[in-house]
Amino acid sequence: MKKICVIGSINMDLVTTVKNFPKSGETVLGNDFNLYCGGKGGNQAVAAGKLGATVAMFGKIGNDMYGKEYIENLKNSNVEYKYIQNEENVSTGTAIIEVEESSENKIIIIPGANNEVDKEYIDNNMKTLLEYDIFLFQLEIPMSTVVYAAKKLKEHDKVVIVDPAPAVKLPKELLECTDYLTPNETELEIVTGTKINSQDDLRQAVSILLDSGVGKVIHKAGKNGAYIIDENDIIHVEGYKVDAIDTTAAGDSFNAGFAFALSKGYDLDKCVEIANAVGGLATTGMGAQSAMPIYENVLTLINK
Repeated sequence: MKKICVIGSINMDLVTTVKNFPKSGETVLGNDFNLYCGGKGGNQAVAAGKLGATVAMFGKIGNDMYGKEYIENLKNSNVEYKYIQNEENVSTGTAIIEVEESSENKIIIIPGANNEVDKEYIDNNMKTLLEYDIFLFQLEIPMSTVVYAAKKLKEHDKVVIVDPAPAVKLPKELLECTDYLTPNETELEIVTGTKINSQDDLRQAVSILLDSGVGKVIHKAGKNGAYIIDENDIIHVEGYKVDAIDTTAAGDSFNAGFAFALSKGYDLDKCVEIANAVGGLATTGMGAQSAMPIYENVLTLINK
């Protein structure tokens, strides 16, 4: 089985549930409040670790209680954490998350130590990074670092998976070394500048990415599953019916499931099928990482 590496963000999530999101200037009562380990990078690493992958996390934390707690969480989730760097005089990344009773969420990110993941850090760890095969990126560390690392790794024929979240326009030099780009609909619209109201709009948006050098687009469609899209075809892979409670990190879990399946050598349809199941199951509990499934539970859902 191939080895997975996540280069990205590490956050502590401060989560409250509310009946309805407050409007501008409005004060509402929250139902409860909890702390969870999160960050798109950390989420993907933990989800892969829980599935049984060989996975390492590369990133930075602050010298605070959140950072120490996060390291313990990675240790307990089968994730190699020794390459994570502790930054003095800066906080561990933080996310403030509101979850509505409908299970939708709103998120504010305070990057903290994530902003310190720089090119020098990548260069200092490059020898170790090259021991891994499949790389997961997101956009909660500096874009310049993501581009730099992806280009370096692609020079060594590594598999590069980019989750374009939080969504922004992506530089062509990143698209050119991305094997799999995994946007949801909102992210796809922002990344391509194309409003998607039809299948033709979807194809047009994806064509922009493929023409810019992306290998394949794996378009995440939530409860409707996902689409595998290249220059020749659009293949829909059905999602799974689950009792969703909190959609936080569903997309991160999808990406981890996809990378895990790739690491096992499955064909692309099967990889997306597994990713859909992992993403779906991750919505069945509160918090970014607490509901992430083990592989046995994934197989149970798929074989129902």
